Amino acid sequence: MNAHVYPSQHEKVISGAGAFGMHLLFIALLVFGVNWQKKVEPQANIVDLWTNLPSKSLPKVESPPPEPPPPPVAPPKVEPPPPPKTAVKPEVAKPDIAMKEKSEKAEKENVEKERRLIEQQKSDARKRGEEKQQQAREATEAQRLAKEQEDIQRKQAEQATTARAAQVDKYKKAISDKIRRFIVLPPNIQGNPEAEFSVPLLPDGNVMAGVNLKRTSGNTAYDNAVERAILRAQPLPVPPDPAMFREFRELNLKFRPQE
Repeated sequence: MNAHVYPSQHEKVISGAGAFGMHLLFIALLVFGVNWQKKVEPQANIVDLWTNLPSKSLPKVESPPPEPPPPPVAPPKVEPPPPPKTAVKPEVAKPDIAMKEKSEKAEKENVEKERRLIEQQKSDARKRGEEKQQQAREATEAQRLAKEQEDIQRKQAEQATTARAAQVDKYKKAISDKIRRFIVLPPNIQGNPEAEFSVPLLPDGNVMAGVNLKRTSGNTAYDNAVERAILRAQPLPVPPDPAMFREFRELNLKFRPQE
């Protein structure tokens, strides 16, 4: 049975006043009962006395036993009113808090793991993107450096070729100038005919196995004068560099009388 719950402080005051009044009523009844018992007087027994006894024996009349005094009136037992019962709230079926907290914790951990996984995937994707960009930059830089190196090498090669060609031209001019100093022009040469000779040379500048006329000038006397001058001009000035000397192994020389 559910105890009555006082909905307000006013009802609590009224209930307390009623209980207090009941206690006063019980105490008044108790006092009245005790006083009433003291005022009751005991009843007296009346006995007739005879002066002369009758002639005949009369039956002995026994006096009735005295009436017992009335039993004391016990005061009514006053029981204190039961204390007000506190309202007992009906038990509400509660879920298992531990299981709920464990479930919430596991759910939070799963959410956190998923969040960390997503962040890790984003970080890995960002790193891969940065690595690809870095690789692209490095490849572009490598191509630029390679092109620059190729350009430098090409320029160096061109410069070396130009310098080599200049050196070759320098030595060929020196050879031609030396040979011309030994040419004795025949008389009565008409025009400015050109004679071309192939002159195989040794590294020391001497002619190897004679001189070959590749194209005549049309004047045999002039052709013979040039051939004699080539042989007389030995040794010819050739470059000391063996790599450059390959340009002089089979030297082609052209001569004109008016040069």
